[in-house]
Parts: sequence; structure tokens; C-alpha cells
Amino acid sequence: MRLPGRYDGVARPIVTYGSNPVLHRACAPVTAFDRDLRHLVLDMFASMAAADGVGLAANQIGIDARVFVIDCPDADGEDVVGYAVNPTLTLPEPPDGEPAEEVTEEGCLSVPGPYAELPRAFRARVDGVDVHGDPVTIEATGMAARCLQHEMDHLNGTVYVDLLPEEQRERLLAEAAGPGGDLPA
Repeated sequence: MRLPGRYDGVARPIVTYGSNPVLHRACAPVTAFDRDLRHLVLDMFASMAAADGVGLAANQIGIDARVFVIDCPDADGEDVVGYAVNPTLTLPEPPDGEPAEEVTEEGCLSVPGPYAELPRAFRARVDGVDVHGDPVTIEATGMAARCLQHEMDHLNGTVYVDLLPEEQRERLLAEAAGPGGDLPA
């Protein structure tokens, strides 16, 4: 489905927890910086917007590639919009007066519905490259920092519910699955 407006890409279906092994393993580094990669990034932005998300990793649309996109507000309410290919995550020391971490609700397009409180660093930085192989850096605070950490977890094969105690994880997955017992594919 092509969406008018902000993102000129084609929305793809979101992979749900347990439905595709690519969601549960580390993604492969990108080696080809070509037209297909540019289209993938556009499709990822469109897929994220269609699903009303604030971030999306390539494996969430079934693609085994170290790429993520975000469009998420930071602690000051400013939108952080960007993407990174082959990113690495750094959690910088907070400046004086800034919290090291915050605990707030987190959800995931691949676990539709439920949210859970999860501690994350208040400030995060991602270094990677763009679709041409040129360096990019995204540094953010608040929810956008949470989003950077969440998407990096995806690229490493971890879904946020995997970070929760087993009993809570099972309850959230059952809630996401609904009365039929299966997460939507």
C-alpha cells in the first residue's frame, strides 16, 4: 500500500513475535548500497507510518538487514527523524542534572497492543551510515533515545518483551495474541 504524504514508500506487513525467525536473530550487515537499499528505507518509513509507529527495524518487515528508521519525539518534544544502516549504539554519560535512565512504558509493532514499563538509558547515540555509505549519527534523549535502543535490540534479535521477566512476557504475548491465541501474522 503506497501512502500519500510524508513518506514515499510502500507499506509492508509487520512481522509479529514468533511468526518469523528473522525477528529473533541478529540481522546481517548491509553490504550493497544500491537502489534496493534506498527503496527499503523508504518502505520502512512508510510501513512505520502505516502502523502508527515511532521506529522500525528491517527485520520487523521480514528483511534480514541492519537498518532501522525512527520518527520519534525527544525529551524536549522535538521530532527526531532519521535512519541508520549498520548502526552501533553508545550510551553516553549524561551531563550534570540529567538522569542516567528512565522507566516508562514501551510497546512494539511486533507485539501489537500491550505495553510494559522498562528501564532504558535517558540518552543514546547511534553511529552508522546512510544509503550511500556516508557516516550518520543520531543522538537523542527521552523517548527518542528509548526508540534508538529498542530498534538496536531488534537488529540484535531481541524484542522488548524478551527483556521482561518470563511471567510478564508470557502475559503480554497472550494479550497481544488475543482470544484466538495466535499473534496476527
